[in-house]
Amino acid sequence: MTGTDARRRADALRNREHILRVAQDAFAESGTASLNTIAKRAGVGAGTLYRHFPTREDLVLAVYRHDVQRLADSVGDMLAVYPPMEAFRAWFAALADCVRGREGLGEALQGAAARESAVHEACVPVVGAVGTLLRACEAEGSVRAGLAPLDVLLLMGFLWRVGGDAPGRARGDRVTDLVVDGLRPAR
Repeated sequence: MTGTDARRRADALRNREHILRVAQDAFAESGTASLNTIAKRAGVGAGTLYRHFPTREDLVLAVYRHDVQRLADSVGDMLAVYPPMEAFRAWFAALADCVRGREGLGEALQGAAARESAVHEACVPVVGAVGTLLRACEAEGSVRAGLAPLDVLLLMGFLWRVGGDAPGRARGDRVTDLVVDGLRPAR
């Protein structure tokens, strides 16, 4: 590969990432945002957008995967900043904010033919992230051994059903306390 080819590839990757960020915002505002609107907002031509994402469904699914992967990848940073149980709580709060803040994206995903496989595919890194958090919490003794990450993810799903306003967050904190008490080792 020549230096020119490497620069083109780097430019294409930057364009793709920029389009994903712009599309994420557009879909959060409206699940019906058009590809032309997204291309204009991103400052790229329609051809550039279609080269990266041939269909609207391709773009919607790429945004979904990108969001989920970024959140899953944040676990290591959270564990570096917070003790394990605080990281557990903070990460699940971020997951809830992500899910709640993607109503438009959820609308857009409704029309995606590959939605089920995309949701399953996106769930894999999330379950892995929960597993990492659980292992760290288990090592510090704040949760009992042998908890299944998928079970804990299902249990914590209440967080994206409570509101993101102050009363909803307060309720989320109270219910999280109940859940965490249930995950603690037997005394």
